[in-house]
Amino acid sequence: MSDTPRTPVRDTRFGAISVRQNGQDSLLVEGEGIPRVTLDRDPGSQADPQTAIGTRDPAHLTMRIDGERVELTPGQGRLSRHSYRVDVVYDGAHYRLVPDSVPSSRLTRDGVHLGDFSSDGDELVIAEWRDGPELRPVDASIGYALASAFGTGAQPMWMMLVDAVSAAIP
Repeated sequence: MSDTPRTPVRDTRFGAISVRQNGQDSLLVEGEGIPRVTLDRDPGSQADPQTAIGTRDPAHLTMRIDGERVELTPGQGRLSRHSYRVDVVYDGAHYRLVPDSVPSSRLTRDGVHLGDFSSDGDELVIAEWRDGPELRPVDASIGYALASAFGTGAQPMWMMLVDAVSAAIP
């Protein structure tokens, strides 16, 4: 993990939460009131500089919650915002982090919107929880880990197309 410990973020619902990255190799999310999450990239895999954890290929990623391996499926990250989604199945629930604006992504559990996360794919993650849904400590663990590992937000497809056309015109 990073040599200099980051001051934990003070989450409005779950207290102090620490996110630590070890380059593009691994990350750790922990806090007093949440399950510990680790996410590791296979050291033999080629690191993609565009992704904080180094890959979006699920064959090269291992995610664990309190030591238990969980199913992690990142989208390929192409033109649409939806293609940047990341899915996790844990304890019978389906979690999804998907961009919903340029800076942030929405976290859902079984289709219920739990909150919004913002991160540049680094150790600083900001969560804004919604009022209404019952929130679980593991919701925070998963949200912080995914936001840090893959970053949040994405441009809408029309903006990406305009950028691509602009870059192609001399």
